[in-house]
Amino acid sequence: MARKERIREPLDGSPTLEYLNQRMASGWKLIALEWEREAAAVEAPAPQQRVEEIPYGLQVSADCMRLVENPAETQIIILALDMIVQDCPLSQVADELNGRGHRTRDGNPWTPPALFNLLPRMIDVGPRVFVSEEWVTRRKRLPRVV
Repeated sequence: MARKERIREPLDGSPTLEYLNQRMASGWKLIALEWEREAAAVEAPAPQQRVEEIPYGLQVSADCMRLVENPAETQIIILALDMIVQDCPLSQVADELNGRGHRTRDGNPWTPPALFNLLPRMIDVGPRVFVSEEWVTRRKRLPRVV
C-alpha cells in the first residue's frame, strides 16, 4: 500500500482557483477545508450550585457555621445499629423504629430500603458510636459469638 503524505498550510487569505489547480497538477488531492472565525462574546455559564443533603444524624448549628449532632437522629442511628449488630433483618429494624414513633426526615415511616440507604451513614458514624459510653453498656447485652 502506498504511503500517504499530508501537509497543512496556514493561509493569509482565500485560496485562488489558480493556487488549487497548481496543487492538483503537483499530485495533491484536496481532502478537507478548515474554517475559522471570531466567536461572538458568550457569557460564561453561571456556576452550578451544588446542593448536598445534610448527612443523617447532623444538623446546621445555631450560628450556621458548621454541622452539629442531631440528638434525635443520632438515637435512631444507634438503635438501628444496635439491632443490625444483633443480626435483625432490616424489616424488623424498620418495624421497631416505626413502633417507637420514629419517622424519616421526610416524615414517612421507615422501610427496609430507607434503612439500606442509611447504611453508609451508619458506617461513617460507627467509629464514634462504638467508643461511646452508651455503646459500651449496650455491647454487654450482645450475645458472645465464638
